[in-house]
Amino acid sequence: MTVARSTIDCHVHLRDPDSIAHLDALRQRVGLKYMNIVCTISRERVTANPAAFVAKKDRPGLFYVFASLDHAAHFSGGTVMAPPLWDQVDRLQALGADGIKMLENKPTSRKFLDIPVDDDYFAPYFARVEETGFPILWHVNDPEEFWDPAKTPAWAKKRGWGYDETFVKKEQLYSEVENVLIKHPGLQIIFAHFYFLSADLPRAGAFLDRFPNVRFDLAPGIEFLYNMSRDVEATRAFFVKYADRIVFGTDISSSNTPEEAEIRAGIITRWLETDEEYRVPESADFLLGPPEDGLMRGLSLPADVLAKIYRTNFEKIAGPEPKPLVRELALEECERIAAEVGILGGDPEDNHARIAVALLS
Repeated sequence: MTVARSTIDCHVHLRDPDSIAHLDALRQRVGLKYMNIVCTISRERVTANPAAFVAKKDRPGLFYVFASLDHAAHFSGGTVMAPPLWDQVDRLQALGADGIKMLENKPTSRKFLDIPVDDDYFAPYFARVEETGFPILWHVNDPEEFWDPAKTPAWAKKRGWGYDETFVKKEQLYSEVENVLIKHPGLQIIFAHFYFLSADLPRAGAFLDRFPNVRFDLAPGIEFLYNMSRDVEATRAFFVKYADRIVFGTDISSSNTPEEAEIRAGIITRWLETDEEYRVPESADFLLGPPEDGLMRGLSLPADVLAKIYRTNFEKIAGPEPKPLVRELALEECERIAAEVGILGGDPEDNHARIAVALLS
């Protein structure tokens, strides 16, 4: 299956400015109208925002950007005077970002940042996001098997995604997020990777019922396709009932080959649109695992449900098209980040924010 030309992919990654043309080629190859670049946080590189801002400049009208937060003040022990998080919300909106990507409750990020999201550190930030209606795409937790060494896939162990007693437990990560949602019910949030609740649809439904402004994206975590293929009728009923709360995403990266990108999109569209049974193709990228890992069984969803998943559910919170970049403000932001990277010990010969400054000037 190929995606409809009106489809918005809410969840893609851009490695660096040199990869912008390749990512756009993947967009065209897959057949997407728009991609949403979601940015990550880093201790030394601060944030992946600069390359995404350049993408907005170089390919106007094609890329949404959900920018990440700058925690350099925390990582530097106060040496770096980064703007407070609430002020970063206003800065990102002003320069043309379309939303915020949070990775702070992925177990590895939660470990190196070491601040619960329901801590006072985040309180003014969430209040400001709620006030402005700025949307968040939020990665919380990881697949259940990552906490069980006997079940953790080899590719996940290779990336440090096998979690022992030194990591915050899965239920605590969920609890911290729910505390935020209770305090700020107006937050407009897409939880990445189906919030890692694909093995427990009753719990997923109860969560959506309790918090009416949250949504789930479909970016694999391939495990969610396996989990929800076990009972196709129950899954199909869930998708029809919560058709307004599910958003299409692929987790395509600019590091993917065109074939890998097509496979990522295709395994999801085939699952949504047909009643076929299939496995991951052998030429898929390694994050999808080997073909023998599991069987996917399609849902054959109605056309009106597909239209909501592919486009309108994302448009409702991020707008019908990407915001234009305000180049001067983006340039100022990249200059600020470039200075922080230097202080935090990033490679002076490979300061990604400094490269973005040159491309935005």
